[in-house]
Amino acid sequence: MFVGFGTVTNVVTVVVGSGLGLLIGHRLSLHVRTTVTSALGLVTLLIAAQSAFAVSDEALSDAVGDSAPMLIVLGSLVVGGIVGSLLRLEERIEALGGWLQGRLTRGDAAGRDRFVEGFVISSLVFCIGPLTILGSINEGLGNGADQLLLKSTLDAFAALAFAASFGIGVMASAVSVAVIQGSLTLLGVLLGSFLPDAHLAALTATGGLILIGVAMRLLDLKTFAVADLLPALVIAPVLCQLVVLAR
Repeated sequence: MFVGFGTVTNVVTVVVGSGLGLLIGHRLSLHVRTTVTSALGLVTLLIAAQSAFAVSDEALSDAVGDSAPMLIVLGSLVVGGIVGSLLRLEERIEALGGWLQGRLTRGDAAGRDRFVEGFVISSLVFCIGPLTILGSINEGLGNGADQLLLKSTLDAFAALAFAASFGIGVMASAVSVAVIQGSLTLLGVLLGSFLPDAHLAALTATGGLILIGVAMRLLDLKTFAVADLLPALVIAPVLCQLVVLAR
């Protein structure tokens, strides 16, 4: 298999899964689609919780001390949220979704909002998480695409359910998968193994909390600019390194 095979497979499964969702979506009642979306929200919450528990990872505690991991995650989300808000990441992702909607489909304002919501939520769900980061980097390092192939299977089912609820915007999220995972794979090829276990644990825990925000949106509990928190994924390993150097 060539380097990038996992990402290519993931893109294909998202397109195929969302295509099946579009085909059967009109046969599902609003109640069924809402229930399925809520179920995905619960599963996303479970995955997010598992990731967030990386804050108690032994490698992280050994590197920065027992009390620092929580502060690193908190600092990452606060600083990342400020940076993301200043960069207006949520608005820019929504604008990208609107641009793609204009190229791929036609519809009224309600249709555009549905497209953008599907694009944003799907992009966040498919592109945030340990499998995305670990799988892409590991493939770039030449360790195989097993993790991304597992993620591809999970994303196919998620795309089917999302597309039944949100429409073709979910299919457009394949662009996000290609760009983000492809970039991470290239980073792995160029830089090699650049994240120690402690730094990766901090990043994973921070990503888990961001995913909780996505789950809250899916469960209709609270809507906020989750994408504005994305810079926290870069800041987490940086803060971890600063604490390690300060010890």
